[in-house]
Amino acid sequence: MKRINETLLELMVGILAFAAVCQVSFVWLVERRLWYSLGLWAGAAIAVFCAVHMYRSLDTALELGADAPKLLSRKSMQRYLMIVLLLGIMMVTEIANPLSAFLGLMGLKVAAYLQPFTHKWIHRNKIEEN
Repeated sequence: MKRINETLLELMVGILAFAAVCQVSFVWLVERRLWYSLGLWAGAAIAVFCAVHMYRSLDTALELGADAPKLLSRKSMQRYLMIVLLLGIMMVTEIANPLSAFLGLMGLKVAAYLQPFTHKWIHRNKIEEN
């Protein structure tokens, strides 16, 4: 198995940490707690998938040269269509809360902003272990 990119790992840790904070903070404010939780963790899973998909898309695009912008546009559209499709399925079937799924999905944005802090936290813990 390939070694996971350090920045991608930090991004995933940030997404999951954000989802955990949202779970603990907001689950007590809603009536349908399971519905909220399913949506939140589905959104977090989508965010992790999007982060991995972006990483692989950028990795491939760096090797292409002139065709890279086309590839990145196509891959970006694939991610957006997948998000819209999954949120649409949640709205129609009511299997999970689409608003909490969107909150979980926003964990990708929050994790991107917090990545420098996540990086410091992970490396501080690595140094303490050694």
